[in-house]
Amino acid sequence: MVNPWLAMACGTDPAERIRSVRTAHAAFVADGAIGPSVRRVVADSWRRSAAALPAPEFIAPLELADAELEAYRRAHPLARVLPLFRELLGSIADDGAHLLAVCDASGRLLWVEGHAGVRSRAERMNFVPGARWDERHAGTNAPGTAVALDHAVQIFATEHYNRLVQPWTCAAAPVHDPGTGRLLGAVDITGGDHLAGPHSLALVRATARAAEAQLAAATPGPARSLSALGRDEALLIADGRRLRLGRRHSEILVLLAAHPEGMTGDRLAAELYGERPVPPVTLRAELSRLRRLVGALVDSRPYRLSVPPATDAGRVAEHLAAGDLRAAVRAYDGPLLPMSEAPGVCRLRRLLEDRLRRAVLGGGDAAALQLWADSPWGENDLEVWERLLAALPESAAHRGAVAERARRLRATFAQRTPG
Repeated sequence: MVNPWLAMACGTDPAERIRSVRTAHAAFVADGAIGPSVRRVVADSWRRSAAALPAPEFIAPLELADAELEAYRRAHPLARVLPLFRELLGSIADDGAHLLAVCDASGRLLWVEGHAGVRSRAERMNFVPGARWDERHAGTNAPGTAVALDHAVQIFATEHYNRLVQPWTCAAAPVHDPGTGRLLGAVDITGGDHLAGPHSLALVRATARAAEAQLAAATPGPARSLSALGRDEALLIADGRRLRLGRRHSEILVLLAAHPEGMTGDRLAAELYGERPVPPVTLRAELSRLRRLVGALVDSRPYRLSVPPATDAGRVAEHLAAGDLRAAVRAYDGPLLPMSEAPGVCRLRRLLEDRLRRAVLGGGDAAALQLWADSPWGENDLEVWERLLAALPESAAHRGAVAERARRLRATFAQRTPG
């Protein structure tokens, strides 16, 4: 079976591949048609790019520079594994044909290193530290698509949505926080057509795994942690085991973690099922199955967690209590169990998101506002974009892009509002 994340099968003629995909790209730009020569992962990315970008030829925006960029890089978790990236990929980046790049979870480039001549060529398309290379701002590209899909991927030449980037080929792999599974960013190598071979994808994937191992060794996480932000199924890490829970078990653990004092059976049933008539035996059966998975973690009479785990939702709340808005927004990976309809989970989800959004809106911190606006839950939030525009200094490099985004959102809302 052909690996869908690889750009080309062995034996494919790169020149012919470039021509066929260029023709398909032109047809897509003209009328949205997707030809058979386009990989599905690329076709889906083209559609996302076309929905967000006004044209197939543009320059990615620069969002951070100088002291602000340096401060952001120093504080980022991937700074701790930058020496490892250099050790494993540095010789490639210094050979005069490649670049090593590292981005954060928003696709913002943190480091771009390599031969000065190659860096100079990349600067023409703004492939530089501080520039935003997620799909929404830069179109289809390996680091941006890797963080969008949370998967290692190659993007070959004319598979890039942006025509200015089509002379390049790249391979990138996501890097995660080993304690929580949270996406931290991606590591990428960018260069010529020869990167389309399977070796480059294997290399960045192995580098990402090595980075996660080093992070785990340097900063061992808590014995138990529960991650449920932006996930339909919670991830429980308990005594070295990683356990992905089913939806109902996820809801139970999230509710019990939020109520360390414990819950009666009646109250837990109400938080899970609402007013639906559910026999008590149903909840007891769910808890019995959950105990077989997590052992003595769940106690009864009342139902509670014997050792409450550290939670990603709790981490957001802690940052908010400490007044660190930027850390709170970075720690917020999305709504709590977003597909859950359990009344208690819905209430917790709404309370956390509302509290965080109000703090961001009221804080006047341009960096926190930018982080929220860049997220899927903030990209169409007109009030946030308008506050961001007001908070940015006149000299900000991306102020024009923010003003344009706010203008477009105002126009969209005006069309939806009855006249």
